[in-house]
Amino acid sequence: MGHALCICSRGTVTIDHKRYLFIHKLGEGGFSFVDLVEGLHDGQFYALKRILCHEQQDREEAQREADMHRLFHHPNILRLVAYCLRERGTKHEAWLLLPFFKRGTLWNEIEKLKDKGNFLTEEQIIRLLLGICRGLEAIHAKGYAHRDLKPTNILLGDEGQPVLMDLGSMNQACIHVEGSRQALALQDWAAQRCTISYRAPELFSVQSHCVIDERTDVWSLGCVLYAMMFGEGPYDMVFQKGDSVALAVQNQLSIPQSPRHSSALRQLLTSMMTVDPQQRPHIPLLLSQLEVLQTPARDEHTTHI
Repeated sequence: MGHALCICSRGTVTIDHKRYLFIHKLGEGGFSFVDLVEGLHDGQFYALKRILCHEQQDREEAQREADMHRLFHHPNILRLVAYCLRERGTKHEAWLLLPFFKRGTLWNEIEKLKDKGNFLTEEQIIRLLLGICRGLEAIHAKGYAHRDLKPTNILLGDEGQPVLMDLGSMNQACIHVEGSRQALALQDWAAQRCTISYRAPELFSVQSHCVIDERTDVWSLGCVLYAMMFGEGPYDMVFQKGDSVALAVQNQLSIPQSPRHSSALRQLLTSMMTVDPQQRPHIPLLLSQLEVLQTPARDEHTTHI
């Protein structure tokens, strides 16, 4: 935590003239920390994401992440409750106050089931996919792409509804690459901001003259679907073994046979994992296919995860 401004010793913090009580730390990444806090004005729990900003560029990126949140008022995209920049001498932290989801992420759910030898049912998978696709549709409709979709970036609400989070890697959906310098810059950016085992093939080796569009999210969505079906992402083990993910994603994915899944769901996965981005479907087409696949709810326990 080195240079982070400590809020633990003070007990409470004030954001937008409202006081929040520090409960405990939820987690931390490279330059960010997430704490559970309770609003003293409403008794609700919140997640306080604190981003350590070393320089002006870090502050601008944090501000941009907050701006991305403010663009959307959608049930499948995480809303921003409040944002502020805190300064103490030369130290800065950007604070994003976000709703707290006690069920955690989709990955938590997948792992919990896997520990018991279970998997999500096809009905649950389709229901989750619909929500994720609706969130992505809203992002794409505003001319952006998420660029870092993965099970750990999908929260689950009380009713099991998926909520997309971590909008810090979002950028322009359609990027016209014109020249090797721009291609290399985009490739380097993707290496830093797009998780390797969920990164689309076209971002590993960006061509000098090409168009990168929002269908990078569709590839990542295919990897998420695979994880829901089989308990791990299709390239998780490749990465963990130290093999080349960049090479692995250039070949059409082989999907294991399982009696748990219909041929229609397998075909949907195959279409998302098409190596050529120009042959990959857009989100509206996937939504229409999912709505056909969706079956009427039969029991509470089969429709809620």
